[in-house]
Amino acid sequence: MKMGDGVDSLPLAGTLVVDLLDGQAESCGRLLADLGADVVLVEPPEGLNSRRQPPLHNGESLHFAVRNANKSSVVMTLDNDEGRQEFSELLSRAAIVLDGGRLAGTGIALSELRNRFPHLVIMSITDFGLTGPWRDYRGNNSVMMALGGVLARSGIRGRDPLLPPGELAIEAAAIQAAWAVMLAYWRRLHTGQGSLLDFSLLEATAQTIDPGLGVTGSAAAGRSAAQVSSFGRPPVGKVYPIFPCRDGHVRICVLNPRQWQGMSQWLGDDHPFTDPEYGNIAKRIKVIKDINALIAELFREQCAEELVAEGQRRGVPIAAVSTPDQVFSNGHFRARGAFTSVEIGGDSADVPSGYVEIDGRRMGIRHPAPTLGECRPIRRAPVGPADVTGVPSQSPLSGLRVLDLGVIVAGAELGRLFADQGAEVIKLENRAFADGLRQSADGKLISESFAQGSRNKKSLGLNLRSKEGIALFEQLVAKSDVVLSNFKPGTLESLGIGYDRLSAINPRIVVLESSALGNTGPLAKSMGYGPLVRASAGLTGLWSYPGVPDSYSDSTTIFPDHFVARVAAVAILAQLLRRRDSGRGGKIVLSQAEAILNAMAVPLARESLQPGSLKVQGNQYEFDAPANVFPCKGDDMWCVVEVRSDRDWQALCQVLGRDDWASLAAYANAEGRRAQREALEAEVAQWTCQHTADEVMARMQAAGIAAGKMLRLSEFGDVAHLRERRFFREFEQPGLGRLVTENSPAGISDLPEPALQPAPIQGQHTRELASRLLGLSAVEIEHLIGRGVLEVASDEQLAQAGLM
Repeated sequence: MKMGDGVDSLPLAGTLVVDLLDGQAESCGRLLADLGADVVLVEPPEGLNSRRQPPLHNGESLHFAVRNANKSSVVMTLDNDEGRQEFSELLSRAAIVLDGGRLAGTGIALSELRNRFPHLVIMSITDFGLTGPWRDYRGNNSVMMALGGVLARSGIRGRDPLLPPGELAIEAAAIQAAWAVMLAYWRRLHTGQGSLLDFSLLEATAQTIDPGLGVTGSAAAGRSAAQVSSFGRPPVGKVYPIFPCRDGHVRICVLNPRQWQGMSQWLGDDHPFTDPEYGNIAKRIKVIKDINALIAELFREQCAEELVAEGQRRGVPIAAVSTPDQVFSNGHFRARGAFTSVEIGGDSADVPSGYVEIDGRRMGIRHPAPTLGECRPIRRAPVGPADVTGVPSQSPLSGLRVLDLGVIVAGAELGRLFADQGAEVIKLENRAFADGLRQSADGKLISESFAQGSRNKKSLGLNLRSKEGIALFEQLVAKSDVVLSNFKPGTLESLGIGYDRLSAINPRIVVLESSALGNTGPLAKSMGYGPLVRASAGLTGLWSYPGVPDSYSDSTTIFPDHFVARVAAVAILAQLLRRRDSGRGGKIVLSQAEAILNAMAVPLARESLQPGSLKVQGNQYEFDAPANVFPCKGDDMWCVVEVRSDRDWQALCQVLGRDDWASLAAYANAEGRRAQREALEAEVAQWTCQHTADEVMARMQAAGIAAGKMLRLSEFGDVAHLRERRFFREFEQPGLGRLVTENSPAGISDLPEPALQPAPIQGQHTRELASRLLGLSAVEIEHLIGRGVLEVASDEQLAQAGLM
């Protein structure tokens, strides 16, 4: 597709978004622009600061170039009458405003805009929100990782905590912002009422990277994140081991008996673990060191490509631990068009092309980032409400029906996002192919993790391996709006319910297919697990300690599952909005590996222009110093402190009482400070060791320096700032009692808070749904239950779950 082609057919065509963000979270507007919105940057005469944000290439900011593609630019001076009048005229045509605090700096109150333009969805995106004890604190990606509970769980046992690579916290938070603003926009189109959203990057980080209060991965066996978190760093991963091979490394994820059988046969007939009992992962874990030693010997002299091909043939989940070079040369990514060429600084850069495909079309870069004042024509004013039937007090997505075939974390989370916002989400399940997320270490029917991922849903037991089950599913599709799946590509088609069949039944249906590597390309049907996705996308190799071989530290994270769920949710809601005009649904395809590529788009673009620049960074901020994770007083206590400007440097000198540093010309700029990084950071560490992490954070923030203590999940509930901002909610889960969970995705807003209901046991609502939606009589329902077409929860199961 050529840049600029076919914009009017995109889901958000005709939606005007006024973007005042500058630096952090600019990907929020970028995703909306990818989906077709007219996103207009409002810039001062000198341009946004992000135009000068490192890294640079030939004087041009790669951050700005990547995160502002597809947008336009207008120059306005907002602190005079003429500029404000021009701004008001722009707002009168707009649907959404994104502000990062710039309006307050010009004396324009958000509440004033809310009153003057009641149709607008106004989102304030700030580091810590507009209220709460930390509202004036400064943040950045590292601070969000520390305070969001991620840093404490990253790294390997016996070493310092390790910041994940890139700007994952800010990028994930930006996509969460897009989800929240789309909810408000959907509500506006159905009620005529705009919204004011006070969105916090900290709260979004805590919900989207490795949530302390969300669904956990299969390896947790149903336990919550807090239950599986140790005080220090986790041990090197055993379940997802990485092995050296002739030309690099590979990672395997051998979990179920069938996968172990494939691996066992690969090892040969004469190893000590051929007994079928080792198909049980609990049994296998007891001897995992010996097993891994055998696998290491088998893999050592083979190349990664050969191992991946053989693993696929044998049904063993495996992936190469890709280097940046291998990511760019990856034949699968190239076949899928995962990269596109964009001119930056006079040179052609390879840039990830966009997050999703809709009806076979990539929702990606059509135009490079605008030059200052480059404003393409706005196509038309945003559409008004087609049918204002919604009530503002109702949950935004009330009236939508979603058929949820999703499994494990990414599947559970996506359905939960819609269920929390009022959609009727029906989880379709079958005992023969049970959702792995239902497994529990203590044998309970519902674990805390499953409850977090499936609250507000209903469970329908339905056998899709039978003709009668397929017929019933098709009846449900005729009465639904969305179908969610994250199976291996081709699974729905093999059941006879691929998109072509479903759209023939219901032309308005929107189908989401999420998979590890997308539904096309030579590796499309690879078995997908998060650890393998991270390895393929190059994230695993970068998530390491500098200079420490084989120190891969991503074995316990579940990124990108929660993140890709939000990307998918934004795309689905955008396509549902498009359906209002076109009358047709659509097929959305999402590759989890490509989601990681897009989250890492800035360093990848830089690597394509400056080979060798994308390397293991550790805890240091590359572009200034001192900036690191510093030890504090106490046992394993740490605080992020980052100098990112000359002003920060002078403030740090004052905090540390080092007037001698403040006057030294050698330290007057970032280049000079970077040259003396080791000595400067040693001095800072000596000071921080004398103070608690809370004291370090408070004193640094009081001086205007971005700093954040390493917060453990056990401390999360005691953070006064989060409590004051109503971040926490509770819901009653029978058999488990009251569980603490997250609240709204929008922070503080006038959107209704989610009405939280417990997660279902398998087949809990089968009879009710079969009667209400399928029109079956009680006799017919019992007949189908007897034939195994429908499945229901037994009285014993209901009692065990505390429902009788």
